[in-house]
Amino acid sequence: MKIRAATVADLAFIAECNAALARETEGHELEPAVLLAGIRAVLGDPSLGRYFLAEVDSLPVGQLMTTYEWSDWRNGLFLWIQSVYVLPGHRGTGVFRSLFQHLEDFARTDPGICGIRLYVDRSNARAQEVYARLGLHRSNYSVMESVFRGPESHG
Repeated sequence: MKIRAATVADLAFIAECNAALARETEGHELEPAVLLAGIRAVLGDPSLGRYFLAEVDSLPVGQLMTTYEWSDWRNGLFLWIQSVYVLPGHRGTGVFRSLFQHLEDFARTDPGICGIRLYVDRSNARAQEVYARLGLHRSNYSVMESVFRGPESHG
C-alpha cells in the first residue's frame, strides 16, 4: 500500500468518496458544485488542509483530509482528521491504519504539531473501535456547532 498527497488529478475520486461518506454516515446528498469547489479550495491552498490517499496497485482505495487548529495552550498545531473514507471492498484491510500511521509519522517529526484530533459520530461504534486500537482516546471535550450552510442546514 502506498500513501501519498492528493493532487488536482484526484479531484473526482475525492468527490466520489466525500459524497459516499455523507450518504453512508449522515444520509445527506451533497451538492456536487459546492463539494467540488470545496475540494478544489483545499487542493489549491495547503493552508486550508491536505488530502492524503491510500493506493493499492496504483489505484486509490481510501482518503483522509487534515485541517489545522492552533492551540495557544500548547503553542502548536493540532491536525484534525476529516473526510475519512475507505472504499467498501477495502475496509478492514489496514487502509485507514496506513493513512493514520503516515500522518502520525509526519506529525511526530514536525515540532510545530502538538497532536492529532478527529471527531466521530457517537453511533459509529466500529470507527471508534478502530480509532481506539490506533491509540486515539476520547477527550474531555464535546463538539458543539452552529452551521450556516451545507448539508446540515438543509435538514
